[in-house]
Amino acid sequence: MKAVRVVTGSGMPLRRSDVDTDQIIPAEWLKRVERTGFEKGLFSTWKDDRNFVMNDERYAGASVLVAGPAFGVGSSREHAVWAIQQGGFDAVIAPSFSDIFRNNCTKNGLVPVVLAEPIVEKIWQAIEADPKTPITVDMERLLVEVPAAGITESFPMDTPTQERFLHGLDDIGITMSHVDDITTYEAKRPAWLA
Repeated sequence: MKAVRVVTGSGMPLRRSDVDTDQIIPAEWLKRVERTGFEKGLFSTWKDDRNFVMNDERYAGASVLVAGPAFGVGSSREHAVWAIQQGGFDAVIAPSFSDIFRNNCTKNGLVPVVLAEPIVEKIWQAIEADPKTPITVDMERLLVEVPAAGITESFPMDTPTQERFLHGLDDIGITMSHVDDITTYEAKRPAWLA
């Protein structure tokens, strides 16, 4: 996982609530054996509607997805996180996330940012007025800044998760950070436990 200190870019307003993982990446995409190419399945059912926000060229290149409440509900599938990342997004801002989806985000390097619904509404308004409005997600200070809308808001994140992002540590990386302790334990462990 790559380290994430600051995400800066434009936003895409996904004005939908209760977006489930099957809407993010439909089940037929879960048959792939490789971990690439999921961006083609990102919101693929909704992309059939030419008025869907991802079909709006004004938001091309956005790196921050700004969604409604209860984002990522439904079944646990890392594929949803991979699809969002491969679709060019480094962070998702929403009033709330499914716990499982949020956990999958933190283990794969996609920043889940929880902000109050009125703040999300202000961000939507700002990026709909000017799709190139810069949004900054600062992982060191746990702040979202949208200067054009006068927004500087902190967001909650526990310290271990914040450290995971700042140092680019997935579960294996966290385990490997304790390699000296593991080696010492293994050297002292009774042979009958091997």
